[in-house]
Amino acid sequence: MTTMPSTDALPASPPPEPTPVPALDPAALRGADLIRHHVARLPNSPGVYRMLGEKGEALYVGKAKSLKKRVVAYTRPEQCSARIRRMIVLTRSMEFVSTNTEVEALLLEANMIKQLRPHFNILLRDDKSFPFIAIDTRQAFPQIRKHRGARQKGVDYFGPFASSGAVDQTLKAVRRAFPLRSCKDSIFQSRSRPCLEYQIKRCSAPCVGRVSEEEYRGLVGEVKLFLAGRSREVQERLQADMMQASEDLSFERAAAIRDRIKALAHVTAHQGINTESVDDADVVALSVEGGAACVQVFFYRGGRNNGNRPYYPAHTKDVEPSEILEAFLAQFYADRVAPPLVLLSEEVPSRDLLVEALSFHANRRIEIAVPKRGDKLKLVDLAQTNARQALARRLAEEGAQSRLLEALGSLLDRDEPPRSVEIYDNSHIQGSDAVGVCVRATSQGFDKSGYRIFSIKDPTTKPGDDFAMMREVFTRRFARLQKEDPDRSTGLWPDVVMIDGGVGQLSSARAVLDELGIEDQCLVAVSKGPDRDAGREKLHLPARDEPIALEQRDPLLYFIQRLRDEAHRFAITSHRSRRGKRTERSALDSIPGIGPRRKKALLAQFGSARGVAEAGIVDLERVPGVSAAMARAIHDHFRGG
Repeated sequence: MTTMPSTDALPASPPPEPTPVPALDPAALRGADLIRHHVARLPNSPGVYRMLGEKGEALYVGKAKSLKKRVVAYTRPEQCSARIRRMIVLTRSMEFVSTNTEVEALLLEANMIKQLRPHFNILLRDDKSFPFIAIDTRQAFPQIRKHRGARQKGVDYFGPFASSGAVDQTLKAVRRAFPLRSCKDSIFQSRSRPCLEYQIKRCSAPCVGRVSEEEYRGLVGEVKLFLAGRSREVQERLQADMMQASEDLSFERAAAIRDRIKALAHVTAHQGINTESVDDADVVALSVEGGAACVQVFFYRGGRNNGNRPYYPAHTKDVEPSEILEAFLAQFYADRVAPPLVLLSEEVPSRDLLVEALSFHANRRIEIAVPKRGDKLKLVDLAQTNARQALARRLAEEGAQSRLLEALGSLLDRDEPPRSVEIYDNSHIQGSDAVGVCVRATSQGFDKSGYRIFSIKDPTTKPGDDFAMMREVFTRRFARLQKEDPDRSTGLWPDVVMIDGGVGQLSSARAVLDELGIEDQCLVAVSKGPDRDAGREKLHLPARDEPIALEQRDPLLYFIQRLRDEAHRFAITSHRSRRGKRTERSALDSIPGIGPRRKKALLAQFGSARGVAEAGIVDLERVPGVSAAMARAIHDHFRGG
């Protein structure tokens, strides 16, 4: 019998050495593998995440109630849409920001989307501010005017309005019933007799004392009531005043009030589609067709229709309508205060979260509703009808634009229709304030985000040398494109470059591209016909000795003319703006003691250097930062004292 030794007596053997695992380098990961690497380290807390591409560009920005649970969905690309699958493939790094609440995450996400413009997010394209009507109650005789931009304390604002045209129409109607002044302060303070506005009963002429301050304040109060939607109350007041004037035998005053009542009735009857079912509300309706979307927004304030505006969000293919509407609302109200009521055409997934975020931003309770019956449903139906019609018009325009681009591609012997066209032009006056511009057009029309302005900086460029200006513009533009997109993979490069000029401009542009090693860029110059007649333009190509002349009624010729005219308009506008700023700078900068802060305050108060020159000493003293001695110096400077 063999006795086995006790295991306690055996010497302890060392554990086997683990097989070394190479350290994981996140920089070498990409796509779903990279996302899996990050998921293991994410918290179950709210936050915002960013998908970044190879060059650090933002591909996608998203928010989450739980970062870990939300981001893990991207580790299964087969369950995602084609758009998101492509985004996952292009992801090279990720960034995360934790927030205290989901509301903070929603607000941060909207701001990041507006700032970074990620390629795979649903984007709100039109981001212009809305105009308001402003009444500066700090003045003895307030001016009623259009306002756009930052707000000031002591100024009452009414709106927003859908467009400048809607504001102008409302101001015109208001002045028919309430003769408030609309002139600038500098003009108001320098008048010695009433202007034409007084003669046609559009102003009460406070500039020359035709109305007392108390009476004028009464007019201002009536205007505020009217703009707040209380026009019936104003009419009743005026009727009572007219009856009292008649009893006092003040028939001239009674007749004037009667005329105001008539004007007010005319305004009320021609305000468009108004409603008593809502007071202050936005009506937002969505229409989707063919992978494109249109969101129509109607603005109601005080029960009056302040106009409507269509929006066309980008990157809406293979996205649910409710998701499009939710993304639009988050971005639309990111830097705007929502009214107390927002009516929608359909439900959005995170309505409660949106309500909380908009209420937090507005510092008051906001209601988001989807009406099912009654007058509010009629308002939504009206907005949705307008959304469908606007989208149909846009699709038709895009179809026509696409056909014109196809015709241009055929004319230039291209294998495929161009997706984008850039048009270049210069503007100057005898070489001064010279600028070059670039205008971009796609199948969706003119792309304002692709517009560029180039200040001519080369000191060796002779004044008025268009060829040298073109060389500088092309060098800067295409050298930057080579740096930012060397592989031409992000869509920054234009398919066709069009120059307003002839053979000389074309040769200058071609020489620049040859120096940069760019050989396959399609170039075409558009020269005016004999005697600079429109309709007889000629196209010049580097590879052709003879120019191309199109038939005068050819739609492609009209298209080329429209492209060239837009570049010409943008060049002239940019040049005039630059020249105007230089004039203002030279007029104010020559005054001793006027630095950037005082100059900004003066221009903000009087609107222009001319307004400063026309201002009196008392008005100059009211400007923040301008002492009595400085006001006297400015006043004397413009008067040769």
